[in-house]
Amino acid sequence: MDPEETSVYLDYYDATSPSPGLQEARPRVPYGSVLLPVFYAAVFLAGLLGNLVLVAALHCRPGGRRLIDVFITNLAASDFLFLLTLPLWVDKEASSGRWRAGAFLCKGSSYAIAVNMHCSVLLLACMSADRCLAVVRPAASRRLRRRDAARALCAGVWLASCLLGLPTLLSRELAPIGDQPYCAEQRATPGRLTWSLVALILTFFVPLLSIVTCYCCIARRLCAHYRQSGKHNKKLKKSIKVIFIVVAAFLVSWLPFSTFKLLAIVSGLRRGIYSPSAVLQFGMEVTGPLAFANSCVNPFIYYTFDSYIRRAVVRCWCPCLKLRDLGSSAETSDSRLSKALSAFLHAEDFTRRRKRSVSL
Repeated sequence: MDPEETSVYLDYYDATSPSPGLQEARPRVPYGSVLLPVFYAAVFLAGLLGNLVLVAALHCRPGGRRLIDVFITNLAASDFLFLLTLPLWVDKEASSGRWRAGAFLCKGSSYAIAVNMHCSVLLLACMSADRCLAVVRPAASRRLRRRDAARALCAGVWLASCLLGLPTLLSRELAPIGDQPYCAEQRATPGRLTWSLVALILTFFVPLLSIVTCYCCIARRLCAHYRQSGKHNKKLKKSIKVIFIVVAAFLVSWLPFSTFKLLAIVSGLRRGIYSPSAVLQFGMEVTGPLAFANSCVNPFIYYTFDSYIRRAVVRCWCPCLKLRDLGSSAETSDSRLSKALSAFLHAEDFTRRRKRSVSL
């Protein structure tokens, strides 16, 4: 492949691919060839261990499982798939961008990470919609929130993610630039830029809008129930706190890079060629690792703030440990919250009907 036919890649995991005219001129992360491999290695080890522990704990837990665990397991599997490719990118960063793993792994690892990128965001959107239904419409949602429906939805997400990743599989190649091999793609044409823009909007910003909308509805309902039930309901207060932590982690991980990527694509469409400015390229290079880190933080968030998962992990890996706060009650905080909200909604509906009858 001619070096002039390569350009900066459009996905978050490879913001540092060489580009004609930019390879020497653009700024780079100071000590990136040292700091990034160390960072990615830490993400690999922590994420691999965390996701394995999480999946094993949910699989080994006796008795009934929550519906949300179907989404959590699929999300952990998607993150695990991504993490398996990280050693290749550790070697890439340590080699100043050169790809030494061959053409097959260049295509395969790029495709696996593209699938993970789409799958993670879509699964998070599905999880937020499921929680919104469970909290805002606990009674009416029982017909929709079934285990078989959740599994079918996850299968659809995987299929859509695999299809959305096909452009990466088809265009990614091992390109010799100078006398060094780089894992890059052919020049981004206006048609490919348009597809990248549409894919970015549909697979990130639309799910982001749905996630924020769902969690705002959840927080509003919890706040109303919190005011109704009194000031001493610590469980509801903790639920609101968890919601904002999950949203904040998602935004910190994904929003910075996706914003730089959006600006770079729009700039490329205006100019007719994808050649990001030094500022945009440097922004993607700095914020890209945050997106990598998202695959390792999810298990720790669930373990820290979800008592059900914390009990499952302790019982799976430390079965002899018996603590009072890890009790054997099969009823989870989610089910207690759902029942409490159902009672609250029935009371609210009864009050509304009574006021309407009085006014008549």
